[in-house]
Amino acid sequence: MADIKNIHERIHNLIECCRDSQQAYIDAAERISDSRLRTYFNERALERAQYAGELNDRLRDSGEHDLRSEGTTGGAVRRAWMDMKAKLGGGDHAILTSLESCEDQIKHAYEDAMKGGLSRDMDALVRTQAQSIYNSHDYIRGIRDRRSAA
Repeated sequence: MADIKNIHERIHNLIECCRDSQQAYIDAAERISDSRLRTYFNERALERAQYAGELNDRLRDSGEHDLRSEGTTGGAVRRAWMDMKAKLGGGDHAILTSLESCEDQIKHAYEDAMKGGLSRDMDALVRTQAQSIYNSHDYIRGIRDRRSAA
């Protein structure tokens, strides 16, 4: 039973990280000056909400009834830091740097969740979501780095 509890905790952590990431993308979209990035950020926010919903559904289907859907305090602190850096003149670079930091957190949560013990269905879902998370992380980092070099 401890294994199931541990697995459920890892999935709860993913859900919270998805909510943190969703809100970080919403906040970044409100502050970024580039309209193409704003669109991309809004799309990622919707995607993260979908991921959290899918994970919640799978937990519910497995008998888990203590479902949490809010983000973490750490996520709120990172978003506040992003806001402060942007307001202090950090501009788009500060937003991209902060967003990449948020993406590091969700990336690590997915890596932790994939350490084993997930059902075949849950593992497939988590791995599919993780691939998109990794792609988004790398995209944000690439944009930030290209803009820094310019």
